[in-house]
Amino acid sequence: MKFFRLAVVASLFGSFAPMAGAATDRISTHFSTEAVEAPSFEVAAETGYLVGIIGNPNSYEVAAQFFTARWRWGVVERDSWLQGYNQVYALFMAEPLTRGPENFYYGISVGFRYNFAKPGARFVPYVSGGIGLGWLDSHASVFGAQGQDFTFNVLTATGVSYRVNDHLKLNAGVLYQHLSNGGQTDPNPSVNLLGPQIGATYTF
Repeated sequence: MKFFRLAVVASLFGSFAPMAGAATDRISTHFSTEAVEAPSFEVAAETGYLVGIIGNPNSYEVAAQFFTARWRWGVVERDSWLQGYNQVYALFMAEPLTRGPENFYYGISVGFRYNFAKPGARFVPYVSGGIGLGWLDSHASVFGAQGQDFTFNVLTATGVSYRVNDHLKLNAGVLYQHLSNGGQTDPNPSVNLLGPQIGATYTF
């Protein structure tokens, strides 16, 4: 009787073993073929035209230029709308003021970017945000102008990038920028800017 029970167990195990092996193969194949393409490092040049919104009497307009380096910082592999990868970035900005009391703004910023990347997708939506500091040629005597040269900045953006090939990506989006000296002068007439942005990215 004991031998009979052992024979039944051995028979059942032999029947289910190929099925378990096949399931394991399917899981392994799924993860090996569905990996998110996340570059380890990339550099970008972007330009935008921003106009003043909310809270300042001057009609600011800015021709913004950004030069950015981005590093990968974590990948989300799960199959959902959140699938993608994180990046940290550092950028330099040069912004001629085409309209407003001041003439130029130069600054730096650091922040994070999340890319909603699906395996093999050419179009990749993104969101980003960062903070930094910079300098402009302030005119404190002008109503609504900035009170001092040293100024903080906040940047947020959303858009989509298009992968042309393994190294080149093009992107288009919308950028919001806030300039303020953090209350170091009184009054502190901050500037809020919004506008389109386009650019190109080279991936290593």
